[in-house]
Parts: sequence; structure tokens; C-alpha cells
Amino acid sequence: MQEKWLTYARRLESIASSGAHFGASDFDRERYTELADIARNMMADLSGQSVERVTGLMAGFGEGYRTPYIDVRGAVIRAGKILLVREKLDGLWSMPGGYADVGWSAAENVLKEIREEAGITAQVIRLYAVKHKAKHDYTPDLRDFYKFFFLCDCPGDAQAQAGSEATAVGFFAPDELPPLSLSRVTPCDITEAFAALHASSPTVFID
Repeated sequence: MQEKWLTYARRLESIASSGAHFGASDFDRERYTELADIARNMMADLSGQSVERVTGLMAGFGEGYRTPYIDVRGAVIRAGKILLVREKLDGLWSMPGGYADVGWSAAENVLKEIREEAGITAQVIRLYAVKHKAKHDYTPDLRDFYKFFFLCDCPGDAQAQAGSEATAVGFFAPDELPPLSLSRVTPCDITEAFAALHASSPTVFID
């Protein structure tokens, strides 16, 4: 029930942001701003975070049409093990990835993240899954995300080393995974990566 109402509040805030941008008058923008304040207070109550923290996460209010964020993740599998990095922010492990930057394609973004976080020059094989974060078993997020998962490859002699946003890096067997950063990646994401590697299946679209 809490996740359901959090979804409603996120939707209200996004409508208010777009309305403030396209509003025809100052009165319209004032009403949309008030609606956004109500939505942020709802999100704060539901998440246990401060209104100030919620407002900070909802950057760019009224600056354009609000759309979901894009998160890209790269599955680099070698000798039956998958590349994971330990995140500086929470000390937990994830596939390399992060926000998609403007000016780069989705594939270019994930290769950049692998290079920056694990020191490996990889290549994309294919996209293996697209997910709406709010509908899966990730840690609940106040923001709305689409998650793109890419199956990638790297030279057999490539040496992984932790980059600026990671404290450690390594290859792990699917039955020996370290504690995962569940806001970023779940065991299911990793299972699907191995399934994609061993099958010529199309991209899995998971609503």
C-alpha cells in the first residue's frame, strides 16, 4: 500500500512540474507549485525523509516536461563470473552503471560507466532487459527510473581496477554473490544476464 501511494505522489509531482512549465498564467503556476508541495510532503511522510531532501531529489521543477530518469547497467561475464563493483555511497555491490548522460547513446553510456568504475574497456553485445524500477524488487526510490541492462564483453586479459566511484571490483559466480546494492541491482538482474549469455533470446521487456 505504501508503494502504491508513493507512486501516486511521484505522479502528482511530475504533473505539477510539467504544469508549472506550460502554465498559461502566474495563477496556474502558483497552483501547480502548491500541488507539488503537497506531493512532496506526501513523499516525505511515506519515505521518512525530510521535505528538503525530497525537494532536492526532484531537481528541475517547472523547467520542462518531467520524464523518468534513465539508469544503465552493464553485465560483463567472463569464465562464468560477472563483474561487480563496490559502491562508495553504500558499501554494497552492483553491476557497473548509473545515470545516462546527455549527448551519449545508451550503449556509449554503459561502456563509459564500466570504464570509469572498473577500469575495463568493454563492448556491448546487446540490450537484454528494460525495466520500470518502481515495479520490481529494488529499494523504493522517490524518483522514477527506467533501467536498461546491457550484456557486454571484454578482452580475456583485461584487468579490473576500482575507479573513482567504487572501492573494490571483482568477478563473482552467480551462487557466490556479495551483498548487493538493491537500489541498483537485484539477484534477478544477474540471473537474467547469465540467461541472456547462454541463449539467443530477444531483449526482455519487463513492465
